[in-house]
Amino acid sequence: MILFQKDGLTVFQSALWKTTSSVVETDDLILVVDPTWLPLEIQEIQEFLASKRNGKELHLLFTHGDFDHIIGYHAFPDAKVIGSKGMKEHPRKQYKLDLIQQFDNEYYVERPYPIEFPTLDLVIEKDGQQVIVGNTILTFYLSPGHTHDGIFTVIEPSGIWITGDYLSDFELPYLFDSANAYLETLQKARLVLDTHKINVLVPGHGQPTDQEDEMKKRIDLSQDYLDRLIGAVKSEDTEAIVALEKEMPFQSNFTKECHLKNVEIIREEHS
Repeated sequence: MILFQKDGLTVFQSALWKTTSSVVETDDLILVVDPTWLPLEIQEIQEFLASKRNGKELHLLFTHGDFDHIIGYHAFPDAKVIGSKGMKEHPRKQYKLDLIQQFDNEYYVERPYPIEFPTLDLVIEKDGQQVIVGNTILTFYLSPGHTHDGIFTVIEPSGIWITGDYLSDFELPYLFDSANAYLETLQKARLVLDTHKINVLVPGHGQPTDQEDEMKKRIDLSQDYLDRLIGAVKSEDTEAIVALEKEMPFQSNFTKECHLKNVEIIREEHS
C-alpha cells in the first residue's frame, strides 16, 4: 500500500516487516528502490510505475543484498541496476536466493518472474560517488555495519535520503556485519545531514520522515542503543544485556536471534 507521498516521492509499505519500497520521479528519470515483498505488492508498484513512466529512464536501486530487499529484482527487467561493490561481490548470493525460495515454498507463493541475485550496471565503490542524469544527482555513501554492502543515497535537488536498514522509527540496530562499522555509518549519517539539504528520509523498514529533528533523533537513538549495548557487553553486565534485548519492539524469535548476533559481534570486536 502507499504509505507516503511528497514531491515526486511515493513510498509503498509491505505488510511484512513494514518493509518500504520507493518510487522517485524527477524530470530526468524514475528510480525504484528495493521493490518487495509479495507478488500483489510488487504488482502495485509496477502498475503505479506504468502510469508515470512516460519514456523516462528507469533505474533500480538496491540499498543492500538482504533477501527481503532484492526479491523484486526481475519485476523491472529494463532498469539500470545500482548497488554497492560489496553487493556485486557478495560472498553469499546463493544463500540469499535460498531464503527467498524458502519463503515462497513455505507460503506457496508463485512469482511471474525468475528469482536471481541482482546483476549491477552501476557499481558504487566509494563515498561521494555520483550518478548524474540531466539535472538529477544521485550521491552515494557506503554504509556498512548492518551488512557489509549497504549504501546511503541522496537524491538532489529533491532532497530525498534513502537510508536502507538504518534510521527506522522503530527498529533498533541489527548487526550482521560490524558494530564498529555501524557506529562509523551513524557518524556518516550526521555528515549527510550537515552536507545536504534533506527534505525527507526513507528507511528500509518503518515510517519516512520529513522532520529534521526526527532524523537527528533517530541517529541519536541508534547511537545510544549501541553505546549502551557495547558497554554492557564489555563489562559483562548480563542484566543490562537482557534488558536491552527487551527494548526491541515486536519481540519474536527473530529479534532474539538478532540480539544474540549483536552481542556476539560486539564481543568479537571489543574483547
